[in-house]
Amino acid sequence: MNLVQKSVEYGGKLAPLVIPEGLTSGTGLMNPSVFIDDDGDILVNLRHVNYTLYHAENNQKYPSPWGPLSYLHPEKDQRLVTENYLCRLDENLKMTNYARVEMLELHTPIWEFVGLEDARLVQWNGEYFLIGVRRDTTTNGQGRMEFSRISINKDSWKVKETSRVRIPAPGEDASYCEKNWVPILDMPNHFVKWTTPTEVVMANPDEAVCTQVMLKEGPSAPADQRGSSHVIPWGSMRISITHEVDLYKNYLLQKDAVYRHRLCLWDDQMNLVGMSPNNFSFLDAQVEFCAGAAVHNGDLLISFGFQDNAAFVLQVPKPVVEDMILEALTYEH
Repeated sequence: MNLVQKSVEYGGKLAPLVIPEGLTSGTGLMNPSVFIDDDGDILVNLRHVNYTLYHAENNQKYPSPWGPLSYLHPEKDQRLVTENYLCRLDENLKMTNYARVEMLELHTPIWEFVGLEDARLVQWNGEYFLIGVRRDTTTNGQGRMEFSRISINKDSWKVKETSRVRIPAPGEDASYCEKNWVPILDMPNHFVKWTTPTEVVMANPDEAVCTQVMLKEGPSAPADQRGSSHVIPWGSMRISITHEVDLYKNYLLQKDAVYRHRLCLWDDQMNLVGMSPNNFSFLDAQVEFCAGAAVHNGDLLISFGFQDNAAFVLQVPKPVVEDMILEALTYEH
């Protein structure tokens, strides 16, 4: 299913997220995280990278020895650098404000992936946080989730990081990379670390402490379901968008991948009670990535990146969401 096409057919809209090229050198904007704060403002964290990704699709031929992914840098710095922009949208999903998040300089990056990547935006107990993965603090690129507390001056539209905590994985903390933990919106400091089985953890925004609070078997999935959007209340249940990655080799036996998504349903005890039986795309590209969801005027807003080069917010009308929920409740496992 192409979710954009279906949403537009039912009266929804697709809104591009664009900031001036002079701020970004025309390189990629990707993987936005939409969130509605306590003031009712529609906010989006927008990831900006210092490269343009070219991805050969389907049967396109290419001579690149690097495979279907080519990272094109307009500068001499060949590291993959992420900056974040905090944006505000109006009721028509048009951008009214944007500002680069001024991050604290707490260390010198020592790995080629630099910055806080794929950060989800939340507000818990009145405080704003960006929560994403950072890999530039170790020489081997070991990734860990980080709590970045931010302040937003809505008059001057200045955004600054005020504190940062690197979150250890619960238990032995021996994994190479932890990423895509998704916030449970109505459970402050709680995250779904893994979908099937469902693992919920609680982290501390002020201390490097993380504990596992739940591990439950649930419906088996046809593919590993990785975290994408927030887990958000919807009626008497909670919903979230997850993603899965189909890895394969192309005609040159080089690695390639297709990203697709599903809707997951959770009860009030965080039991996984439903899942889309069929995965869906947004715009039928191979590389698409959802990193946010929010309820707005009864509809669902979903934010996603396209080919690591473009970012969108999709308004999914309530009838489309309800149809997806009914379908997810029929999932057999």
